[in-house]
Amino acid sequence: MPILGIIASSKLSAIPIDYLVVAGGGGGGTRFGGGGGAGGLRSTVTATGGGGSLETALSVSLGTNYTVTVGGGGAGGNGSSNSTNGSNSTFSTISSIGGGGGGGNDATLDGQKSGGSGGGARSNYTGGAGTTNQGYKGGDGAGEAGAGGGGAGAAGQNAPSSSAGGNGGAGVSVSITGSSVAYAGGGAGSGSASDGTASDGGGAGVAGATNKGGGGGAGITGNSLGKNGGSGVVILRYPDTLTITIGAGLTGTESAASGGYKRATITAGTGNVSWA
Repeated sequence: MPILGIIASSKLSAIPIDYLVVAGGGGGGTRFGGGGGAGGLRSTVTATGGGGSLETALSVSLGTNYTVTVGGGGAGGNGSSNSTNGSNSTFSTISSIGGGGGGGNDATLDGQKSGGSGGGARSNYTGGAGTTNQGYKGGDGAGEAGAGGGGAGAAGQNAPSSSAGGNGGAGVSVSITGSSVAYAGGGAGSGSASDGTASDGGGAGVAGATNKGGGGGAGITGNSLGKNGGSGVVILRYPDTLTITIGAGLTGTESAASGGYKRATITAGTGNVSWA
């Protein structure tokens, strides 16, 4: 084959792209309510969500557009409306499901929802379900206490008593950027005597962290409104011989080469990416 033909063929070769795709976390419920569930997490590096096996790198062609969406966090509950689920995040055919909202204290606003990880329940209700290979279920409530939202690494804690809020489920630590970072923990539930805690999501009365996909914490005494879930993130790792184009509608940056790779961290929006 002529040299030009060899070059043309090489440019059409499939390139494996590693990814971390984290959806937005669910909002927390009101006081005595459940924590929001973490956004679903899918990853080809270190660990993935829900105790599943690592995902397979996605093969892309140079010069071809691939859609990316970064999901926002869900809204915390208040006295007149439920918390809401986080929004999905996607990279091409890879989709992570937004976290489930936590249950609210008002009997008409039970609210716990299924999602990437399930929202924690209030009172004597059952927590929302997680999504297989993305996250775990939310905990079950008890009396005047809400449960923890599910995380990518563990289920939300059931309310330990009728007055004590449950802890948020743990997230998952992923090293796709070159450093180990924890993502997608569940939000904490709250109770009439004590509140739960959260390691990788929002503690009681605390919103989920931006671009971590953590669930929002339930409302607390003095501030009964549920807290918002954290927005998601999409991180892509690829050979350092390539350069990514991050299209209009997306907010993101490309790192310098390190360890044979570059990484693109996309923190908001919807649009296309391509490589050359």
